Amino acid sequence: MGEFTMFNHGDRAPNNGTYIEAGVNSFHMGIENPKKVTLNKGEQFPENTNHERKWIRMPK
Repeated sequence: MGEFTMFNHGDRAPNNGTYIEAGVNSFHMGIENPKKVTLNKGEQFPENTNHERKWIRMPK
């Protein structure tokens, strides 16, 4: 079974790393100044800017 790639507020980080907010239309329009957080494995994700956004692992 694979690992989830999108996370909500309150979910726990599966791995250490930097995570960034992504939105429904972020692939088409982009998000200006998205929130970024650095989490260790097991830490909870913070609140999103709005209800349509999710956390994803920041590309290297």
